[in-house]
Amino acid sequence: MRCFTHPDYVFPLPAEHPFPMDKFWRSAAMLEGSPDITLEQSHPATDEDLLRVHAPSYLRKIREGNLERNEAVKLGLPASAALLIRSALEVGGTLQAVTAARSDGLAANLAGGTHHAFADRGLGYCVLNDVAIAIRRLHASEPTLRIFVLDTDAHQGNGTHGIFAGDDRVFTYSIHVGKNYPAAKTPGSLDVPLPRFVSGTEYLEQLESTLPEAWADFGADLCFWIAGADLHHADRFGQMRLDDEHFAARDDFVLQQLVASRTPTAVLYGGGYNRDRVHTAAIHAATVKRCAASWARHYRDKPLRPPAR
Repeated sequence: MRCFTHPDYVFPLPAEHPFPMDKFWRSAAMLEGSPDITLEQSHPATDEDLLRVHAPSYLRKIREGNLERNEAVKLGLPASAALLIRSALEVGGTLQAVTAARSDGLAANLAGGTHHAFADRGLGYCVLNDVAIAIRRLHASEPTLRIFVLDTDAHQGNGTHGIFAGDDRVFTYSIHVGKNYPAAKTPGSLDVPLPRFVSGTEYLEQLESTLPEAWADFGADLCFWIAGADLHHADRFGQMRLDDEHFAARDDFVLQQLVASRTPTAVLYGGGYNRDRVHTAAIHAATVKRCAASWARHYRDKPLRPPAR
């Protein structure tokens, strides 16, 4: 399975900053040499691609480091030209993962899933909305493509929901803690809000009772899976109580849906803020390894057919 990464996914932050930039290089190192995984270098998205979603005035503010104080606080990262270049590289990894997934069945960007970014503002460490940019580029040439955004991050994908509100070609599914960030939710196609500190067992019950019907009813041509590592009981911000075995069960269940329908899927990281920083990377890497094992069993020697549209 092809996985896209780059050393410059890592961006320098103060030591006390809560975002674990090290998870990108750590997880890539954990996947190096893994069976059925090929690591490839990402290339930055173009300005043309970024402008498919984001307002020129917002991109200019990031590039010039000119956010208002409240905007900077809500983004949580120091705006600069270097940050925009780094974020465009992350978007590029998602664009490449989409192309690979459409030929291979499954592919991953070892980053991405920045689902809090709106067209005109960044929120919650999300500068650019990589999923939205990829969808807009796809729809520019294939306007009838039906796309399912499967978001199992602990936080609601409010930016993606807002960008595609009213677009019936895009189904946004988000299972998350209801009373957690973001405080103001933006409705998606199907939101599954869970109580704070939900157990792993209850989480899996809710996932298994809500996802299959939505998945079957929509009939996707392509899926973006924002996996999320922030559901772990030791995560600083997720407010869920999953352990590593629950993550494995989550991943296996999602992969069952994808394999049964043979829907091309780009797998993305989403958030993860474990108190043990190495464990954050390990959770992401474990999800990618499970995807690669599924790809080897179900896709490697079975080419996909393009959607009949």
